Amino acid sequence: MSFFSLLLALLIEQARPLGRGNVVHARVRAWLRWVVRKFDIGRSPWLAWGIAVLLPAVAATCIYLWLKFSLGWFGILLALAWNVAVLYLTLGFRQFSFHFSAIRDALEAGDEQTARRLLAEWQQIDASELPPREIIRHVLEYSVVAAHRHVLGVLCWFLVGSLLGLGPAGAVFYRLSELITRYWPHVSRKQAPWVSEGVLAVSARAWSWVDWLPARATAFGFAVAGRFEDAVDAWRRHEEFKRMQQKEAQESAPGTGVQVRVEALAGARPGEQLADNSRAQDNDHLIIAALAGALNVRLGLSEASRARLGEGVDWQEPQLAHLRSSVGLIWRAVVFWMLLLALVTVGRWLA
Repeated sequence: MSFFSLLLALLIEQARPLGRGNVVHARVRAWLRWVVRKFDIGRSPWLAWGIAVLLPAVAATCIYLWLKFSLGWFGILLALAWNVAVLYLTLGFRQFSFHFSAIRDALEAGDEQTARRLLAEWQQIDASELPPREIIRHVLEYSVVAAHRHVLGVLCWFLVGSLLGLGPAGAVFYRLSELITRYWPHVSRKQAPWVSEGVLAVSARAWSWVDWLPARATAFGFAVAGRFEDAVDAWRRHEEFKRMQQKEAQESAPGTGVQVRVEALAGARPGEQLADNSRAQDNDHLIIAALAGALNVRLGLSEASRARLGEGVDWQEPQLAHLRSSVGLIWRAVVFWMLLLALVTVGRWLA
């Protein structure tokens, strides 16, 4: 059932993508605001996070199990339809790809000014002085993280939930865990109710844990779908550079307990932040490093890290062709995990 649920959800999403500002996503945002109003005053921050994330995931599982085991064969079909519906709402390329496509089309047309404007609107950064090569670098980095969070990460947790017999709970759990790390800070800055620092810190910490396994599954998928040895080498260099910076930080400030931001190989440039804390950044940087190796393209390397860890590596500079190559790589990674799920499904049937 899991394989067909994913397949149908991806096909429907490609044929009829979920529109921006749809009523379901609006209701989810309203739910998150309600949780903050009711449970973010003088209570444990984990309570607000648990109600916001775990309660909908449990509800999704209960509906799935009731449909599957209470209505016979017809219930199994309804459970399949429920899986597809939840995946359609939580997983999809079209939920972010319009940004990527618009910037790529502008660059292909030679309209660099429009590409800079679109990139600035997408990521809320100052792109007015970026040369074309840096625009492409930014688009590759941000789009691969978005693809992970909207597609591959959701797929990973859906598979985990399905193997445990929980239906679409994993997909709901992952998407809400990611959403609150973006939406609650936005609410705290620009809307009411105000979100406490404790709840924001807990949501960021929980997200770094939730995304640990999917980030590594995505990196492995990129290695299989791209240049395997180069992707694994980039992964190894990322880990080595992280340990090296952590060691230097401990030696320079022993016993201070200061949490130092890690700038990983193929990670964010100085001053950039792709996630809410250093662990979550590490997950993002690992994915970018794997993409860099799989495509053999230089991504996110500062001058210092290039001098210390880029020795002997023949990186290509970002080019327009890499944008299309990244799309093909992501789709091949999705197909890889789908084929693996199909094999598991067939094995279960034969058993």
